[in-house]
Amino acid sequence: MRELLLGYGSVAMYYVMAVTLIYFTILFFSYKGVYSMIKGAVYSRFQSLSGSESAPPVSLLVPAYNEELTIIENVKSLLTLNYHTYEVIVVNDGSKDNTLQVLIDAFRLVPKEDETIRYSIDCTPIRQVYHNPAYPNLYVVDKPNGGKADSLNAGINLSHYPLISSIDADSLLEKDALIRMARVYMENPAETVAIGGNVRIANGCTIRDGVVADVKLPKKIWPMFQTLEYMKAFLGGRIGWSHINGLIIVSGAFGMFRKSAVIDVGGYRDGYPGEDMNIIIKLHRHMLENKMPYRVAYCPDAVCWTQAPDTYRILSSQRKRWGRGNLKNMLENRDMLLRPKYKVFGLLTMPYNVIFETLNPYFKLTGLLALIGYVAMDMTQWRVLLTFALINFLNGFVMAVGSLVLEELAFRRYTRMRDLVKMTAFSALMFLGYYQLGVLWRLQGHIEFLRKNNSWGVMTRQSWNQEPSGGDAQAVAQSGKIA
Repeated sequence: MRELLLGYGSVAMYYVMAVTLIYFTILFFSYKGVYSMIKGAVYSRFQSLSGSESAPPVSLLVPAYNEELTIIENVKSLLTLNYHTYEVIVVNDGSKDNTLQVLIDAFRLVPKEDETIRYSIDCTPIRQVYHNPAYPNLYVVDKPNGGKADSLNAGINLSHYPLISSIDADSLLEKDALIRMARVYMENPAETVAIGGNVRIANGCTIRDGVVADVKLPKKIWPMFQTLEYMKAFLGGRIGWSHINGLIIVSGAFGMFRKSAVIDVGGYRDGYPGEDMNIIIKLHRHMLENKMPYRVAYCPDAVCWTQAPDTYRILSSQRKRWGRGNLKNMLENRDMLLRPKYKVFGLLTMPYNVIFETLNPYFKLTGLLALIGYVAMDMTQWRVLLTFALINFLNGFVMAVGSLVLEELAFRRYTRMRDLVKMTAFSALMFLGYYQLGVLWRLQGHIEFLRKNNSWGVMTRQSWNQEPSGGDAQAVAQSGKIA
């Protein structure tokens, strides 16, 4: 047993060293990407694209299931974006609440009998398309429940433009978000197949007329942790991965795609948790197998604000779904692992994701068991344990602070000094339970996968309309489950 524990200790040491090296390498590429972005912004005239016919037209796809509390604010916000030619396609996915009716009432929609739907990819047959000439770029699709991926496929089949953008119904785009996306696309339209946007947490912010009027940190602890988590993932991670064309996911909350490329790979996979990761993997595979030059880009200054789960129950449900989706994607695409044919994606992105994301909970769990064994067999001293714990904490904390520095250098959305202090303090507090819960949720997600649980899980929505008082005067949340 002692030999086994000593051997495990050696493996664990190299594992930690590899994780640290890769994390800081990706952070370095993130800083390099942000520097290039800041330098390019000085000479960029992207604002002129808002009224320019040269900007590529875009179809915004909004899957909606039981979204009556947020959908009107969301649509109103999307209809007032600073962009020349675009359309908004809301797909009502068999909602059990009044999502469809509130849309019909708010925008005086009527059935559009002459609309042509091209079933380029499989989806549940569409019941009806609603439209109002007074809102020429708004379409509402009504269809039976089929899940988010099926709703996106239905929106693609109706869409009229060569670029599509997926938007969550509980999210709000900044007015210039599409312009910034278009600028990235127009840098290399021949090769760009997908662009990810930057997703930020709106909990705690003041929303007026579909716009984030005042950026504030969340008051509740769960959204606060997620604010820092998103910042680390999107700024400290995705910028770096996109720099080497190794991005494995474009967030379902906000992303842009070349429609023809999505159709070529068969669209989104129906009934598949982690559909946002799956579509990106399929695009990488398709382009690499056909030896076509391509890039999956990331635009950190194209911002989408979204509602984050603010209770343990909803957050754990979301993270277990993410765990299921990640595991399923890795298992079904394992043939790409360590294959030179798949270049950076197969040689770096996939191994990283398998070892440091999918299998990470098992390393953490076995590490805890090994630690108990070391103590039980008197193979270590408390000073050694304390040293390793401190090194582990400092590695993670420096990564988190590195993301905060990126935020300050490039974006400065949180301008109050007390916000910076609060974010730094919570970056340290996350090591005292939150990261451990993340390990638990991922393990539970893997168990659900083995039980063939493909449900979406429970999610709540809250009205964007809040009273600017000391407490949160929010509407009662509406919960639902997508099969």
